[in-house]
Amino acid sequence: MQIIQSIRDKGAAIVIVVIALSLIGFILMDSKQGGNRLFSSMSTKVGKVNGENIDLTYFNKRVKDNEDMQQQRTGQRPTGTQTYQMREQMWNQIVAEKIFFAEAEKLGISFTSAELSSILKSNDPNNPLLQEQGMTDPATGKLDPTKVQTALSNIKKAKGEQLDAINTQIVDPLKLNTVVGKYSALLNASVYYPSWMKEKDNAETKNFANISYVSIPYSEISDSTVKVTDAEVEEYVSKHKDLFKQEKARVISYASFSQLASADDSARIRNYVSDLKTAFAADSNAKSFVAKNTSSIEFDDTYKPKAKFSIPEIDTIVAQPMGTVYGPFVDKGSFVIAKVLGSKQLPDSVKARHILIPVNDPRTGEVKNADSTAHKLADSIYNAIIGGADFAALAAKYSSDGSKDKGGDLGTYGYGTMVPEFNDFTFENPVGSKKVVKTQFGYHVIEILNQKDFKPAYKIAFVGKEITPSDVTINNASLEATKASAEKNKADLEKYLEKKGIHLTQAPGNIKENDFSVGSLQDARSLIRWAFESKVGDVSEPFSIGDQFVVATVDKILTEGTQDAATARPGCEVIIRNRKKAEMITKKLGNNPTLESASSVYNKPVLVAGMDSSLTLSSQIINGLGVEAKVIGASFNKEYQTKVSPAIAGTSGVYLIKVNSVQAKPADTPEVAAQQATAKLNTQRSQIGNWYDGLKKQASISDNRSEYY
Repeated sequence: MQIIQSIRDKGAAIVIVVIALSLIGFILMDSKQGGNRLFSSMSTKVGKVNGENIDLTYFNKRVKDNEDMQQQRTGQRPTGTQTYQMREQMWNQIVAEKIFFAEAEKLGISFTSAELSSILKSNDPNNPLLQEQGMTDPATGKLDPTKVQTALSNIKKAKGEQLDAINTQIVDPLKLNTVVGKYSALLNASVYYPSWMKEKDNAETKNFANISYVSIPYSEISDSTVKVTDAEVEEYVSKHKDLFKQEKARVISYASFSQLASADDSARIRNYVSDLKTAFAADSNAKSFVAKNTSSIEFDDTYKPKAKFSIPEIDTIVAQPMGTVYGPFVDKGSFVIAKVLGSKQLPDSVKARHILIPVNDPRTGEVKNADSTAHKLADSIYNAIIGGADFAALAAKYSSDGSKDKGGDLGTYGYGTMVPEFNDFTFENPVGSKKVVKTQFGYHVIEILNQKDFKPAYKIAFVGKEITPSDVTINNASLEATKASAEKNKADLEKYLEKKGIHLTQAPGNIKENDFSVGSLQDARSLIRWAFESKVGDVSEPFSIGDQFVVATVDKILTEGTQDAATARPGCEVIIRNRKKAEMITKKLGNNPTLESASSVYNKPVLVAGMDSSLTLSSQIINGLGVEAKVIGASFNKEYQTKVSPAIAGTSGVYLIKVNSVQAKPADTPEVAAQQATAKLNTQRSQIGNWYDGLKKQASISDNRSEYY
């Protein structure tokens, strides 16, 4: 019972089962382990959703669990941008789960113990027990009922930390998946195509109009001649407040002082590496030389095909006489010299078989066998094979991976496909070779079965020195930034920078309180926190961000609410200007204009639309005109069948129309009508996929993360 055993083992890492949900767009995890389970006694709150607090300790634990999971998966602890992204993702997860589970509870949607038991006993793809080694019958690939029963019994007996781990790994993801499925099914079942809507749609599509029109585009009047005042913007915003909501934000500008290596720094490092060439060529112990000179490129004692070297100059390097040192050249931010130590013919692909005796599960860290036990067993199997034992039979009996049912046969694979230790043995030794090789997965008893397409391979030693700034360069940049930060306000800062030939850069967009970056400046949390603690015109201390020192100033403070005229102007200026242009065009057309008079005044032709029967009430566009909803509506006004319409202010211009005719389309066949009804139903169902966005919009969400990060 692998999963239960790993939970019992306090030294084993807990792997969080993550279920991706396309309906929500990001991962949700069950919130019941939140404020009402482990951390309800803590008072520090990182946020609130619909009156329910999100505890800081609980939030940090959820983030740490995610970080632990990534470390197990990649071998590296997330830092900087990754940490921020994890916090952001976890915040969205917790907000989503609190919103969703509250809604599910209101509707009486639950997840029972009977449902849990049913899923764990089934071969449902969502059953986490299917992913555990030893839980399935090797012959069928299905769950072993006896082992499942043992697992269920252990789950029922679990307490404390064991129970909490089981909830996190097994119960919570299954509950979420099931409840979301029920909720989605409920929404889908609620969708129908009522008769009144069907009649309305038929009425909008059964008739088509044919119109004559004159189009006067707004571009007839130059933008420069139509001024939009702040008062007009404010009036528009007041009537459309929902379109101009504003979050708390800052607008800032900043000056950068580079910490990158200077030309002098680069020349110094190049000369240093170049001076090593003679000694490198003469030294017979390349490995020692690389280590002694603290190369940025580690020594690799293996032979590799040319294509496996990620060095731009590799063709030139391998063409050099053996022992010749080539360089220096620049690669990945270092000056590098290279020395070919040897060459040989290696296969392009290999066929091998193996028997794997595991030590630790690389995914979970779970101990499968003691190292000494695994090593001893692998040696015993190897000796048996050397003595004539059947490799395939021993693989079927002892190997722990999927190849055991094929006698350990791994098929044919290319260079670099396997982990390094396995790869090096199978590519650098002849067919028929056998050996016990240790990798991250445990001990392998390997036999090389075949090798194909031999090509040249090379052993090359590299000495690289990273191109880094000197202390002088860094100190000079710091000094310049410090001098700039001494200015009292933005105006003084601009004057000082102008003398230095430096200009302030305005950060793109509005900076939000929980942002992580400012334009191209990554990991800028210290700068952002300063901006929200400062006044307009304040000048910051120097911030070291990436490869530069940054001195910033606050240009504008945006409070939560409705945008002011300056902020809102880009979003409505064109609309207001076009309205004023429409009034000017209409005035110039005069009273009761005809198509001919409008054509004459603006030198525009009288055109026709709708002759192809495409102009219906349900049309989205008019061929030749584009998206003009007002014109579509006017095309079915009976009044305009006898006279020309008044000027219509549309999206792209002003229009006058005369309806030539409104005709009925041929009736659809029953088959076509049924297809259209089905399509309408499917369209409505697709629209409910945004249900979470609707719930979130209605929710009350308070975010206090900026106080802690």
